[in-house]
Amino acid sequence: MRQEYFPDGTPIDGWFYDISVPELSEMGRQYVLTEHGIFDDGKLYTAQIQRLIDTAYENGGGVIVVPRGTYLTGSLFFRQGVHLYVSEGGVLKGSPDIQDYEIRMTRIEGESCLYFTALINADGVDGFTMCGPGTIDGNGLKSWRAFWLRRTWNPACTNKDEQRPRLVFISNSRNVLVAQLHLINSHFWTNHIYKCDHVKYLGCDIFSPAAPVKAPSTDALDIDACSDVLVKNCRMEVNDDAVVLKGGKGPWADTAAENGANERILVEDCEYGFCHGCLTCGSESVHNRNILIRRIRVREGNNLLWLKMRPDTPQHYEYITVEQVEGRIENFLNVNPWTQFFDLKGRTDLPVSLAEHIRMADCRCACGTFFDVKKEDSQYRLADFTFEDLRITAKRNGFEEGVIEGLRMENVAIEQYDESSGQD
Repeated sequence: MRQEYFPDGTPIDGWFYDISVPELSEMGRQYVLTEHGIFDDGKLYTAQIQRLIDTAYENGGGVIVVPRGTYLTGSLFFRQGVHLYVSEGGVLKGSPDIQDYEIRMTRIEGESCLYFTALINADGVDGFTMCGPGTIDGNGLKSWRAFWLRRTWNPACTNKDEQRPRLVFISNSRNVLVAQLHLINSHFWTNHIYKCDHVKYLGCDIFSPAAPVKAPSTDALDIDACSDVLVKNCRMEVNDDAVVLKGGKGPWADTAAENGANERILVEDCEYGFCHGCLTCGSESVHNRNILIRRIRVREGNNLLWLKMRPDTPQHYEYITVEQVEGRIENFLNVNPWTQFFDLKGRTDLPVSLAEHIRMADCRCACGTFFDVKKEDSQYRLADFTFEDLRITAKRNGFEEGVIEGLRMENVAIEQYDESSGQD
């Protein structure tokens, strides 16, 4: 196999090429829900499923098997050596009521705090697998409606003000595999991995609706201070960002031990339905390096590459490559100040951020705007961007000279769409 490289020249390790998924028979002793008094009858079985997880752990590990049918639960906590398999026609369904999710110290929106746990939680595990052709359904409609109702009388309310859980939260863990599952209808973020390394999402369908009720802030995958992450052959359609890189926020975020960088992230061979951002850096992010997204198709999206430049947080986005993209997108590149809930917390100067060594290549896209980039010297510096082998049709070009230092363009064709005539 030809050696491939991350954007700064670091070799892509062989780990990224192993996309094998274990069979159920290879996952250890099986604990089938219906064999342990847990049934498809609409009752809540949180305590019973958690006891089954604990029993499997005490017996040396194994796999919790969700058979055909729908099984209702609140927050569950997986332990070392205990895996999850959801069978064809099986649905592990989250409770619609927030009181069924424990409050614990957790990581959310760039900080550690007391908040609601997710439906599926795993912390400090090595070798955790959740897979199968079935569905994990957050059942979030009730909280989506409540969120938008709250916004009608309090437009400044935050994501956390409307109390709601994530679908999956995996923290301080390594050698994690999430494969072939339908992960849908989360109340809040769909998947959140924090301080993890060697995580794979393979062949998953990650969905939340944009209509008739928008599912607010249901990011497909939040990668938070992680290294060595592969997202491959996934379909993502959510009412917020698809793959979003986080890592901390605040005027001294780059010095806090709880925060960190995202490194060696590979997203490839994925399909995007509607989303706000295909690859988003921020808004809670301090350092992202060696990010490669390639061979993707976008049916509809707001931003292909979105660099959220948060003025109250020191940020460094470097060595990011987006290549081999086809589809329709509103903004090909979006780099602008992100001022939502701005708070310097007493710091008297603006921390200056940097985005550099960004490459977008070999793309064939129809866009609303090709270049939506704002120069803001007091807040951030943009340097060493490369555009090459691009064939873009855009309603608005938007390109401005001098916004990016060291900008290189090679074999770039932008055909501007004439809205008044309806012709290219």
